[in-house]
Amino acid sequence: MSPALEALLAVLLLAGASFTFIGSLGLARLPDFYTRLHGPTKATTLGVGCLLVASSVFFSATGAGLSLHELLVSLFLFVTAPVSAHLLARAALHQGVPSQAPLPGPVAPPDEASPPPAPP
Repeated sequence: MSPALEALLAVLLLAGASFTFIGSLGLARLPDFYTRLHGPTKATTLGVGCLLVASSVFFSATGAGLSLHELLVSLFLFVTAPVSAHLLARAALHQGVPSQAPLPGPVAPPDEASPPPAPP
């Protein structure tokens, strides 16, 4: 294996491990449920994507041909992670899980005593 390929694989592995660690750290340290969703769905997805690209490059370079298994895993990961995070957030909103950010309240109707705004 060439030194350039080894350097590329090392960079991909270090980037993937770093993003995965940052995502896991965010999951453990962020204050509420909604902010904790960002750790696994953003940083960890990117980290696992880097690790899968490194695996695909390695097995394509050392194997008999192009390795597509990792691409299928990446596709499945990038499709399911946002959908599952969206469903978890909707379920938490439905259950009334508290958030640090204030939820928008009902909009007050306009005051009938004030005139309507002038058209531009």
